Amino acid sequence: MELISGPIKLRPFRESDAPVMASLANNPKIGRNLRDGFPYPYTLEHARQYLSLFMRYNTYFAIEYQGEYAGNISLTPLENVYRKTAEIGYLLGEPFWNKGIMTTAVNLITEFGFKECGFARIHTGVYEYNPASQKVLEKCGYTREAVFRKAIFKENQLWDEVRYAKINPEFEK
Repeated sequence: MELISGPIKLRPFRESDAPVMASLANNPKIGRNLRDGFPYPYTLEHARQYLSLFMRYNTYFAIEYQGEYAGNISLTPLENVYRKTAEIGYLLGEPFWNKGIMTTAVNLITEFGFKECGFARIHTGVYEYNPASQKVLEKCGYTREAVFRKAIFKENQLWDEVRYAKINPEFEK
């Protein structure tokens, strides 16, 4: 499945994405905003492992901009009593920042999550020092629901996590 809006396409991963993924992700500015499971330095082998694990999931996509691999975006379904909820996650290579790509990608995958997957809620946590990601979510209609004070330990320091969510309009009735 592909999701397209103008020059932005969300598409399944390809093995050929690995070298570009490794190049873009090997950036401390990227890893700083992700969980500690995201390695730095980020190597070609890391990219290949990621692809081999997530290529088979239908809620994990490559972000393509003007025909070029630019990043990743995903919806991770939650379980048990949270089974109607997904967590959104994303990264975009630095050469593609400030072009509106991520706003479009978040809108595309959110609509997909609601209409095709039937999620009632999509949420994520953003580190307090990442206002760019907070702006993307706000532009996409996500609501700032809570601040989990000193919930994140990153770079040898405690940080707040800002929780954003969007509710599927079908479930707000």
